[in-house]
Amino acid sequence: MADEQAQKPDRGRDDRSAANDSKPSVGDSRPAPKIGDSRPGPAGGPSDASGSPSGGAEGQPKKRRRRRGGRGRGGQGGGQQSGSSQGGSQPNGQKTGSQKAGSQKASSQKGSSQKASGQRNRGGKGGGGRPPTPIEAITTDEAVELDEKTLKRRRGRTRKGKAVGRYLMCVHVGPDATQIATLEGRKLVEHQVSRPADDVSQIHGNIYIGRVQNVLPGMEAAFVDIATPKNAVLYAGDVQYDADDLDGGKKKNSKPPRIEDILKAKQAIVCQVTKNPIAHKGARLTQEVSLPGRFVVLVPNSSTYGISKRLPDGERKRLRGILDKAKPQQHGVIVRTAAENVTAEEIQRDVARLVAQWTDIENLAKKTKAPALLYREPEAAVRIIREEFTKDFRGIIIDDRDLYEEIRAYVASITPALAERVEFYDEQAEGLPLLERQHIHEQLHKALDRKVWLRSGGSLIIEGTEALTVIDVNTGKNVGKSSLEETVFRNNLEAAEEVAHQLRLRDIGGIIVIDFVDMEIAKNRDEVIRTFRNALARDKTRTQVFDISDLGLVEMTRKRIGEGLLESVTDLCPTCEGRGHVMIESVFD
Repeated sequence: MADEQAQKPDRGRDDRSAANDSKPSVGDSRPAPKIGDSRPGPAGGPSDASGSPSGGAEGQPKKRRRRRGGRGRGGQGGGQQSGSSQGGSQPNGQKTGSQKAGSQKASSQKGSSQKASGQRNRGGKGGGGRPPTPIEAITTDEAVELDEKTLKRRRGRTRKGKAVGRYLMCVHVGPDATQIATLEGRKLVEHQVSRPADDVSQIHGNIYIGRVQNVLPGMEAAFVDIATPKNAVLYAGDVQYDADDLDGGKKKNSKPPRIEDILKAKQAIVCQVTKNPIAHKGARLTQEVSLPGRFVVLVPNSSTYGISKRLPDGERKRLRGILDKAKPQQHGVIVRTAAENVTAEEIQRDVARLVAQWTDIENLAKKTKAPALLYREPEAAVRIIREEFTKDFRGIIIDDRDLYEEIRAYVASITPALAERVEFYDEQAEGLPLLERQHIHEQLHKALDRKVWLRSGGSLIIEGTEALTVIDVNTGKNVGKSSLEETVFRNNLEAAEEVAHQLRLRDIGGIIVIDFVDMEIAKNRDEVIRTFRNALARDKTRTQVFDISDLGLVEMTRKRIGEGLLESVTDLCPTCEGRGHVMIESVFD
């Protein structure tokens, strides 16, 4: 070793003699691998740290130290930049002819390897192939022919030739995002912001073939690579399995198997996103896949059977008879609220469409290497209309011609009786933007304030934290007339209605704690919580509310699917980073 180190100055002075030296030494430059050699060439530098088997001159034994950057490490042992002083490059930054040839070949190999690896990570079919084209949700189909009596019943109420309904949906298409606002009367009750699909943040409902990265028994969860920047999480309760596939099978009355007995690292699984990635958290997954249609939801490979509880008993009985004939034997079906008064043919066609779509997804999964996207949900406007648009809406107003044509064609194919309620808004002819015409902008700005005023003079203070959201109810300017208990009771009743509205409008999810003003009479507390639950019943998002505690606190949860309204239309302050406080530098001088 000492002799080898002593030879370094000579090689630095005479690079040609060093390149042709018959006895390689530590730091010596190596020629590129010979044709047919199975080992990779140098990784971006003249050093032979990649483990070239040719060595220096023929017949010389290979040294074990050269394996440090060899196979399995991507050839990172040598210098990665030309001109580097590592790996035997010349002191003056020059290279010999053999070094240049090896470096160029290594760069070509490294670039090809990185390109192929990137394509595989995006879901290519091995060997650096192109990512597969995911299945798209079906948004066009031939409409079912209905008689005039059925069409008239489904058109809903009209007054003086205009449609009448409780809700109005406004869709504004901007250069960076699409805004979907829902009005109840003139009051803004829901607002969603949809940006162009990027397959990274807006992935709720998408179906993937993922690769299990690691299983954590202590967390009863597994992290799955679905070709997004952050691994998604799959909890034990969302894992589907066949008892016959487990070691020893599942015994009668035995406990559910542990997640490490079901999933293994590097295992490929088909899964669906149930919650978008939020902040530093990855997406949440389930293996119980569901494909939503207009009238039904298909649950593949399941025995699920259900009908929306929002439908009246008589209608549920009629739909149960239709579902018994339309349900596939190997799949589960859930009938949606939109199926009210629909014909058996419409339900059967909806089921057949979804079954064919699932077959396409299964076929794509069999020939696709994980991780990859298999099925992509449609854009937000189509998705919301598919799930919410009924005769209770007096109309849908869209200010973009292309989206208007697409939505109208979609509604005409699934609900032809309501196609006339889809309207195009011409901003140039009207003279005002759509959101200003419907007074949505001013209501939206109020929804972003932390303080909300009540009509009686009371107020709400809404504060979000990392763990939960806190809402404080105050009497404020409300001084009442008769007694303190009556004033507080009336203030809390009004606050209960407004809190339910704010949760829905701001799309607040997770744990929520509401601090109502203290009431001494138990009957008043029960009435406030009953009013609050009734107000939340109009919200489609699942909630759970507990009774008022002795301290006047109400604890509740609301399912969180994605980022809330505040996060979707704002950015963190670059100065305080969202804390709302700026340090006084003079205090620390």
